[in-house]
Amino acid sequence: MKNSLELKDLYDGFRDAKTIKAFKKLIDDELKDYPKTINIMEVCGGHTHTIMKYGIPQIMDRKINFIHGPGCPVCVMPKDRIDSAYTLSLQKDVILVTLGDMIKVPGSLGSLQDARSKGADVRFVYSPLDCLKIASENRDKIIIFFAIGFETTTPMTCALIEQVIKNDIKNILFSINHITVPEVMRVLVDDENCKIDAFLGPSHVSVISGSKIYEEFPLKYNKPVVVAGFEPVDVMQSIYMIVKQFKEQRANLEIEYKRLVSYDGNIKAQELINRYFKKVPFKFRGIGEVENSGYELKDELANYNAKIVYKNILPTHEVKENKACRCPEILKGVAKPTDCKIFGTVCNPANPIGSCMVSSEGACSAYYKYGNLLK
Repeated sequence: MKNSLELKDLYDGFRDAKTIKAFKKLIDDELKDYPKTINIMEVCGGHTHTIMKYGIPQIMDRKINFIHGPGCPVCVMPKDRIDSAYTLSLQKDVILVTLGDMIKVPGSLGSLQDARSKGADVRFVYSPLDCLKIASENRDKIIIFFAIGFETTTPMTCALIEQVIKNDIKNILFSINHITVPEVMRVLVDDENCKIDAFLGPSHVSVISGSKIYEEFPLKYNKPVVVAGFEPVDVMQSIYMIVKQFKEQRANLEIEYKRLVSYDGNIKAQELINRYFKKVPFKFRGIGEVENSGYELKDELANYNAKIVYKNILPTHEVKENKACRCPEILKGVAKPTDCKIFGTVCNPANPIGSCMVSSEGACSAYYKYGNLLK
């Protein structure tokens, strides 16, 4: 096991300024005689954060244009699902448990933070398995796990489901809101206003699913995909690999993040997902309903499904987005966060109006935090 100093040296290597500059020179050399702009979508919000934090757009040739994708699970959570979580949390003898930034995300009824202020017992955990301890300490309560995330976090929810079934735990239910990446990528490239030329493929998602899930984009759409790690050197090397493909007039699926990602991915995790979940449509906030892009508990697990157990009290109203918000255009690469009239004023991290501002991984949030680098 590596000690903290060894890990620091490892990470420092992937943030090394000389290496970043070396890749910049390689990219500039490749682009010297290239006549077009290459529009690269980084699907994952983690990549957006890295790109903005390290000022990568500012050191890139103007022929490289970044498009910020829908790979932030908190950002794409639609308001109606947040309203469901809000409603569930306020039910008698319920403890609602979830991950990440969900406490601040506003629905039409309010956020989970607002529900807390009204007396709801809302808790946030690092691992779904923490629900086991909460359930054992609160046997007179119903624990509802509001599960979120792309392929990365889905196996962890499955591990909890497996333990609940194995140990016949009666007071844990699930509200499943897991989503998958390829389907929403397909919607974006099929859009008539699409400007995407290539993709930086998500890294953590790909550890689970394998790079194979992106194969259709080079083959069917002629759009290169390079699965990239999260560090700035990873991103720079991945951009170089994409530029090389354009110079050589090819479109391939490649892996930069080979230290963790394989073509086939984690087969055991995939089997676990398929054991408990079925594919369903999911309405991405800012984009709309995407077929087969969500997961739900299989029918035989209906007694564990909070959406079925509490179906009579869950809201059914349709929630519309603020018309002033340009997040749908931002996610498609038609606009930048700074093109939105309410960006940084009415819409900010303390008062997020649009889907791109609700999480630290969202494009608007990253622009707000690191916007001084754009000046």
